Parts: sequence; C-alpha cells; structure tokens
Amino acid sequence: MKIESRSEYTHGELDRPMLKESPFEQFALWFQQAMEAKVIEPNAMSLATTGADQRPLVRTVLLKSYDERGFVFFTNFESRKARQIAENAHVCLLFPWLALERQVIIRGTAEKVSTAESLAYFVTRPRGSQLGAWVSAQSSVITTRSLLEQKWEEMKRKFAEGHVPLPSFWGGYRVVPVDIEFWQGRPSRLHDRFLYSREGDSAWRIDRLAP
Repeated sequence: MKIESRSEYTHGELDRPMLKESPFEQFALWFQQAMEAKVIEPNAMSLATTGADQRPLVRTVLLKSYDERGFVFFTNFESRKARQIAENAHVCLLFPWLALERQVIIRGTAEKVSTAESLAYFVTRPRGSQLGAWVSAQSSVITTRSLLEQKWEEMKRKFAEGHVPLPSFWGGYRVVPVDIEFWQGRPSRLHDRFLYSREGDSAWRIDRLAP
C-alpha cells in the first residue's frame, strides 16, 4: 500500500552557536524540553543490537539515568538483548521525540553496571515491578499467560514477609557513546543535523551533517 502521509517540519531549528560543547549537556537540555512539552515517555529509547549472527534486533527500553559516563537501562541478563550484547557490545540508541520533530541517535558500547548500582535502582522500583523481574524468564517461549500468572502468585507468596531481593540475573547496562547525533526537522527535508564524535576521553568534535 502506498502511503501518502507527509508533514512539513517547522517546529524549530538548530545551528552551531546554539549547541552546548558537551553532548551530555545538549542531551540534558533537549530531554528537559521534551519533558516540558509533555512528550509521551520522553525516556523511551529504541535499542538496536546485533549478535554474532549479524541479524539486528531493535526494541524499546527506558532510560533510567545518564551522566558523562553514558546512558543506563535495566533488563534481564538472559534476554535476547543481553545475549546479543554479550556477543557484540556495539549498540545504537534512538530517542524519537516526534512531537518536537527531533531525534537523538547514540552509538556506543554497552557494558554492565555494578551490582551496587543495579541494587540502588532496583529498590526504588514499585514492589510489583520488583516481583515482575523475578517472574519472567524474558524472551523465552511460553505456552500460555497462565504460567506467568502462576509464577506471579508464587513470587508474591515467597516474598510476602519481607523485601524483594535483587535477582542475580537482572541488572543494568550503560551505553558508553562514541558519537551522538542531534537531529532537528526543518522544512523541505533540509533538516539540521549535528554529530558529536568522541576525541579522547573527554573531548568531542562537532560536525554538521547534510540532511
């Protein structure tokens, strides 16, 4: 089916003098603006991974923290994404802030955060989400939802008397960026694109890219 839908991007512009020297400061600015604009799930990001078989897979995960070390999300270490990361740590993130006609694209390598960091986040999760981490053998084949519901009831009974511990098979990854692109939609598809590329430990080169 041919798709005729087309929008003209007129929301904003991006020029070199407008950019922060650090991509993390620029991300913080855009992220704050996405929240102020009430973008739905502004911390939702597409995560692309490719395992040893070279077959890419993409899914949406939630950004839970970021700083100059990188961007952190949490998952089951037995999931497909975790298995692919174990085979190939090179990943890509995409924040599609369509309401603002913006995208942020981050390429880098994924590494596990410390157990202490995973625990510090885990204890802030609602109890239901803590139990959910124990319930699902993520990405495995199940025959019926009732198996999940049975496991859920089992975990509620098991941890009824106290706190829910951090599962050994669950924790965080930090995506350490090698480059970060900020994309602003413009009229006639002449979009503004700027790429921060890492040069050394803390220096970044900024280049404008053709749309």
